[in-house]
Amino acid sequence: GSDGLPHDVFPHPRLWGAFPRVLGHYARRRGLFSLETAIHKMTGLPAARFGLVGRGVIAPGAAADLVVFDPERIADTATFAQPKQPAAGIDTVYVNGVAVWRDGASTGARSGTVLKRTAASPAD
Repeated sequence: GSDGLPHDVFPHPRLWGAFPRVLGHYARRRGLFSLETAIHKMTGLPAARFGLVGRGVIAPGAAADLVVFDPERIADTATFAQPKQPAAGIDTVYVNGVAVWRDGASTGARSGTVLKRTAASPAD
């Protein structure tokens, strides 16, 4: 679960570290699945499941939602005592082609948008 309440004084550490934990701990350290499989489970698979056409893939015409990270360094650092700790190993985050996170801090850009289902999901 990556959900959480970001304005809580002490949010659950998963708010800042759910996906980095999967990449660093479960894929790299424990070897439960490949990095590519982990990334697909966080991007392309849910985008397809929820009918978000043009999301979760790197392809011409798709939204440029990208995370540039070092696969050897990616790791969650948030704890219950210090839950608002940025993950290690993330260089830049782009949302709709705009850098929103760079060098360990927000850029202040707010390029996100409400996403609406554009195709029926397999469960519909």
